[in-house]
Amino acid sequence: MDIRLGDVLEMKKNHPCGCNRFDVLRIGMDFRLRCKNCGHMFMIPRVKAEKGIRKIIREGEQV
Repeated sequence: MDIRLGDVLEMKKNHPCGCNRFDVLRIGMDFRLRCKNCGHMFMIPRVKAEKGIRKIIREGEQV
């Protein structure tokens, strides 16, 4: 899967605050994501993150 820094991931499951969009801050064996609503940052294993992605939104695309 082609995920880059600065992408916004729309996930299948919501964050506890209710938002399902996350900024990508770090890529590797783990992803560091930041919630677009509340700003909470967390690490998630790459395999789990890739399974949960519904849509990848690039910077130049419309939301």
